[in-house]
Amino acid sequence: MASDTSLRQEIVDRCRQMNAAGLNQGTSGNISARCGQRMLITPSAVAYDALTSEMVAAMPLAAEDGSWEGPVRPSSEWRFHLDLMRARPEIGAIVHAHAPHATALAIARKPIPAVHYMIAAFGGADIRVADYATFGTAELSRNVLAAMNGRRGCLMANHGMLAAGRSLDHAMRLAVELEALARQYVLALQIGGPVLLSDAEIARAQTAFEGYGPNAEAS
Repeated sequence: MASDTSLRQEIVDRCRQMNAAGLNQGTSGNISARCGQRMLITPSAVAYDALTSEMVAAMPLAAEDGSWEGPVRPSSEWRFHLDLMRARPEIGAIVHAHAPHATALAIARKPIPAVHYMIAAFGGADIRVADYATFGTAELSRNVLAAMNGRRGCLMANHGMLAAGRSLDHAMRLAVELEALARQYVLALQIGGPVLLSDAEIARAQTAFEGYGPNAEAS
């Protein structure tokens, strides 16, 4: 397991990577990582260019009251990060962003169907849209958990997108892939609409992903 210090720095690095890749802009979006019995998460309203590892907040996974440690309060979206990690022990990191194409579909409240076999990397044949609720609320967290049931990614109505992985690297790769799928779907809709893959084809892709790559992390 990575140390507290190295995880904090990796969160900072991934935040800057997220903005550089066009997945996010300004101070929107947030990243978290599991660190033993705590969750490390980006602070609230700090520009990523100004972010340092010391500013990353720590929250006990077992706490019910949103308690935290650090010089800056955690992201206003800490609830769904914490609740997902508590509910899903296999999740080691979460990336939330306002990526352009994913957010456009979220605004239209359009789930992404089986337009490409890479959708299988998210655990099923579609990317669901979590129902809308005000940011930072327990209601939004409940909606996100429902949309993420059996999935590693979702859209958030009129808000953005989320990807969850075993590690920060895995979560970031899924976030990049989710925005790519969203862009492909938007483009396909403009030329007459996609031809969807069947559930059986997606299931075969999921099976293939289980042994894909040196650490089988594609899925």
